[in-house]
Amino acid sequence: MNFSRSSGILLHPTSLPGRWGVGDLGTAAYRFVDFLVAAGQTLWQVLPLGPTGYGDSPYQCFSAFAGNPLLVSLDDLVESGLLEQVEVEAAASAVGDLGLDHVEYGRVISFKFGLLRASFQHLRAGKNPALADEFVAFCTAQAAWLDDYALFMALKNHHGGASWNTWHPDLRSRKAAALRTAKKDLAEEIALQQYLQFLFFHQWMPLKAYANGLGIKIIGDAPIFVAYDSADVWANPNLFYLDAEGNPTVVAGVPPDYFSETGQLWGNPLYRWARMAKDGYAWWVARLRQTFSLVDILRLDHFRGFAAYWEVPAAETTAINGKWVTGPGAALFTALHDALGELPIIAEDLGLITPDVDALREQFGFPGMKVLQFAFGDTAHNPYLPHNYAPAAIVYTGTHDNNTSVGWFEDISEAEREKVRLYIGRDGSDIAWDLVRLALMSVAQVAVVPMQDILRLGSDARMNTPGRADRNWTWRFRAEALDNPGLAFGICLLAEAYGRYEPPPAEVVDHPG
Repeated sequence: MNFSRSSGILLHPTSLPGRWGVGDLGTAAYRFVDFLVAAGQTLWQVLPLGPTGYGDSPYQCFSAFAGNPLLVSLDDLVESGLLEQVEVEAAASAVGDLGLDHVEYGRVISFKFGLLRASFQHLRAGKNPALADEFVAFCTAQAAWLDDYALFMALKNHHGGASWNTWHPDLRSRKAAALRTAKKDLAEEIALQQYLQFLFFHQWMPLKAYANGLGIKIIGDAPIFVAYDSADVWANPNLFYLDAEGNPTVVAGVPPDYFSETGQLWGNPLYRWARMAKDGYAWWVARLRQTFSLVDILRLDHFRGFAAYWEVPAAETTAINGKWVTGPGAALFTALHDALGELPIIAEDLGLITPDVDALREQFGFPGMKVLQFAFGDTAHNPYLPHNYAPAAIVYTGTHDNNTSVGWFEDISEAEREKVRLYIGRDGSDIAWDLVRLALMSVAQVAVVPMQDILRLGSDARMNTPGRADRNWTWRFRAEALDNPGLAFGICLLAEAYGRYEPPPAEVVDHPG
C-alpha cells in the first residue's frame, strides 16, 4: 500500500484523561481527535483494543475479536439514561481515589464493572428501548464470534477467573451437552458479556466515524499470536498445537540474542498453519475483517513470525531450546488479499530481520518500522538512522515498549549522547522535540510520535517495560495538557514544514464592485 506523506500520534485510549480512573471513549477521546486536527496530524495510532486479562496487557487479550469494556464511557451511559449521575458518584466515593495520572486497574475494574452491570439492569428495565433494540440487532450481527466469547467469559467468571484448561473436562473440550447446560445456567452472565461488547462497539464506531470525518485515520495493532487463555483458543482448539487435555505442546518465543542470553519465552500457543491453509485461512480472514471494521490501518506485531517463528517445547522454562519453523508466508497474505482486498498493513519488523522477512514484506508492499531510539548505538550504517531510510517506512521516535525520548536520552551513555548531538546538530536540551523534528523531516512516508514525546515527558510516563510484571500500561495524561494552543500549533508548523500537512487554502472573499 502506498501511504501518503503524513504523521500522527501514538496514544492508547486508556491514557486519555478523565475522572473515572481510566481513559475512555467519551468526551476526552473526541477532544483528542480535535487536538490531532489542530496539530495538522492525520493518524491516531492505538494499541490492541481487546479485553485485557492478567497483567492488563493489550497484547494478551481474552479475544482477538472483542473490545475492552474498560474503555466504555460512563458519562455516555449517564447521558443515554442507563446510569444516574448519583450512582456513578456514589460508586466512585466508595472505591476511593481513582487517580488522574495512572490507572489503578484493580480499583478501576471493581468500580467500573459494577456500574456496567447496573447499566445492564437499567436497560432491561426499559430505560432506553431504542438502545435495547440496537443491542438485539448487534447480537445477531456479531454472533459468529460473540456467542463463543460471551460463553467463554461467563464460564471464566463462573470459575473465579481460572484459565479454561482447569475447567471440567466436558467444558474444556466443549462437549455439546455441557455447553447447552452452561448456556442455560449462565444465561444472565452471557447476556451481560454480550451487552458489554455492544457498549464498546456502540461507542467506538461513532468515535472512529468522527475521526474519519475530520481526515484522521486510526492505526490499530494486532499481535501475531493470541493469548492461550482466550476465547480464540478455547473455541478453536483444532487450529493450535494442543494436547488431549487442551495444553500447548509448543509455544512462541524468540531465541537468545544480544539482549537476552536465554531469549524470550512468550508462552503463546502456536498455530497449525497447515490446517489453517485447508480452509483458506478462514480464521485469519475473519479476524482481519473484524479488525478492519474498527481501524483503518493495521500494525502487525512480530511480522517476522509469518516468515519463520521460534518454536519452543511447552515444558521448557527458557527459549534456548527452540527451533526456527517456516511460517505461512505469502500464502496467508494472498488469501487475505483475495478475501479482503487491499491490505493497509504496517509490518513490525524490528530487531534482527532476515532477507526472507524483507522479501515477504516487500512482496505485498507493507512498509516496515524505524525507531530513532535504536539509531545511535553504532555506525553511520545503522538502518534506523534517517539517512539510511527508504520512503516505504514508518518512523517512530519510540514505541510503547521504549522509554520516553527524555528518559532514553538520560539513560544512554555520554558517548551516545554526543553521537545524537552531532547527528541532529542541536544540544539535546529539548531532546523529545529534537527527535520529533528528525522523524518528521525524514523521507519515511509516515511519522508517528508517542504522546509522551509530544508532551516532553520523562521515564515516569513510560507505557511498558518488557520483562517487568507490573506497573505497565498505566500512564495517563491530564486534560489541561491540551489547554496550551501553542502545543498543537507547534506540531502543525513542523508537519507543514516537512510536507506532512497541507493547510486548507485561504478563503477567498468576493467583494462586490
